[in-house]
Amino acid sequence: MPGYAEILVSAFIVLGGLFGLVGSFGLIKLRDTMQRLHGPTKATTLGIGSVLIASMTFFYLIKGHVSFHELLITLFLFLTAPITANFIAKAYITRHIREQDLPATSSDYGWSVYDDPPGKETEEG
Repeated sequence: MPGYAEILVSAFIVLGGLFGLVGSFGLIKLRDTMQRLHGPTKATTLGIGSVLIASMTFFYLIKGHVSFHELLITLFLFLTAPITANFIAKAYITRHIREQDLPATSSDYGWSVYDDPPGKETEEG
């Protein structure tokens, strides 16, 4: 394998390790759930993505073909991490914060975790 390829793969692995370390450190050191959400969803996702890109690059340069399994894992990771973080944040807001304690929104609809679905009648009204 050429020297530039080894440097490129090594750089992605080191970058992935640094992002993983920062994300793990943030998960441990930050105080509450909403702050801890940023560690695994941002830094650690980029760390795992960097390692997968390094692996795809390595096998492309050694074997001469792209590993679609690793490409699919990377795409799945980058698509599911933000969605999972959104669900965790909504669950946290619903369980720990009252609607009147949330800041006002500029929308007519308010906060989605507290709104009733359209067409649903409340017992009070």
